Amino acid sequence: MWLLDLWAERYILDAQRKGEFDNLQGSGEPLMLDDDSHVPADLRASYRVLKNAGYLPPELEQRKEAIELARLLSTVRRESADYTGYSRRLVLLELKLRQAGMSTDFLQGDYSGRLLQKLNEE
Repeated sequence: MWLLDLWAERYILDAQRKGEFDNLQGSGEPLMLDDDSHVPADLRASYRVLKNAGYLPPELEQRKEAIELARLLSTVRRESADYTGYSRRLVLLELKLRQAGMSTDFLQGDYSGRLLQKLNEE
């Protein structure tokens, strides 16, 4: 162990003995840690930095866009050109997400049935 590690460990143990950690907020509750086990070990630190800066991995950015498109489609008239463009973009995003191994169950339901029907009509 390094000298700094020994010093830090001693300082923490002294604080514990004095009861300085006894009334901390969240004491006794499980920690809410992010599960980054799906990220390769050599990329975890950079992913964490990007996440803390507000950036998402491409797959999550695509998932977010797909959710926004599905919501948008529920407000657009089916006959409009916008509906067709948004629908095609959503289908493409769903395919990309599936290729990346992500579930697209969040898109299932009333919308997906209408979308498939619309695409079959074209």
